[in-house]
Amino acid sequence: MKPESWVESLNCAIEGILWAVKRERHLRYHFVAALAVLFLALFFHVTALEFFLLVLAAVLVIFAELMNTAIEALVDLVTEEYHELAKRAKDVAAGAVLVTSVGAATLGYLVLSGHIFPLFDSQPTLIEQPHGTIPVGALLMTVILVVLLKARYNHGSPLHGGMPSGHAAIAFSIATSVVLSGSGLLISLLVLGLALLVSQSRLLMKIHSPREVFLGAILGTAITLLAHLFFY
Repeated sequence: MKPESWVESLNCAIEGILWAVKRERHLRYHFVAALAVLFLALFFHVTALEFFLLVLAAVLVIFAELMNTAIEALVDLVTEEYHELAKRAKDVAAGAVLVTSVGAATLGYLVLSGHIFPLFDSQPTLIEQPHGTIPVGALLMTVILVVLLKARYNHGSPLHGGMPSGHAAIAFSIATSVVLSGSGLLISLLVLGLALLVSQSRLLMKIHSPREVFLGAILGTAITLLAHLFFY
């Protein structure tokens, strides 16, 4: 029945939120994360702009998760049998939550890194460039390109096969950033060895072909090198 007053509408909205929180474990995690972020914001006495951005990021993540829960409930209402379009609807809604969460995490890092990591000589992040922006940016660009290429070639399944290897691309992007950071020869060799082990594991598990792993490693390395070359 349609609510007859704004009070009833408010009650319906509150009931919907409470139902979603009881039903969805991930939504509870998002609320706990939002609580932690607000605590850190108050603890470090962030500026008004920083506080606004943190609250906005938390609200967007919770909103995306609520919409995902609503879409799942609607799909379950329409059909309880397996249907490809029903699966796609749920997957896309979950993807919206993932994208929003990554954006919120990035924004939280940009705002809070200067307060949490003073040992790294970070400056107030909304005034100066925060520590680690280029490696994080290169890693995000690598992930985006991997997604676009996997969608283009339409081979394999998420996290299992496809062109190129996302694990190899991410591993070598991180390794390249560590090498370029001047952490020393030993640390650089250890991180490169770890990237090689990650790539080798994709071959041993027969998830990727050697060509897919090689191109993933080249992609991660090239994007990170270009990012440091043009933006450092």
